[in-house]
Amino acid sequence: MKITETNLSGVYLIEPDFIEDSRGFFTRAFCQDEFASAGIDFAPVQSNISHNRLAYTLRGMHFQAAPYAETKLVRCTSGRLFDVAVDLRESSPTYRQWTGLDLSRQNAKALFIPAGCAHGFLTLEDETEVFYQMSPAFVPGHDRGFRFDDPAIGITWPKTPKVISEKDLALPLFDEAEI
Repeated sequence: MKITETNLSGVYLIEPDFIEDSRGFFTRAFCQDEFASAGIDFAPVQSNISHNRLAYTLRGMHFQAAPYAETKLVRCTSGRLFDVAVDLRESSPTYRQWTGLDLSRQNAKALFIPAGCAHGFLTLEDETEVFYQMSPAFVPGHDRGFRFDDPAIGITWPKTPKVISEKDLALPLFDEAEI
């Protein structure tokens, strides 16, 4: 497993090592020891699946308020998506910056997003499924977010979103969000 820090402090690209033969492949999706060796403390307690019927479905930008801030390991298990993290940590050298990576079933890459970052994604194919592990478990009433298209953050989405929930469209701009 190759673990590489992105341009955001504490956000890592996880690239699996494949063992391939005529049957297909095998790869390790998560190893707590390898994460610890890279300086990442992560013990997932909940796993979620997000199925998205249509290409260009946008979900985000979401996070949980302290003290329930979530750490996530996000992977695409079917289809393809553009996955985004935004640094919300005022003390971070990458505060208010974002990173985005292409995740697909084919590349089997994952994005590790630490507590204190917002998360969102745009599907790039129909029938895209996202599997993510997280810690701590979701606590209702502490979910927050901000607009995916806020010019103050300036996320460059690869395509124009076509499907967005009313809840996500109603999110405030970053500077008005309860962070």
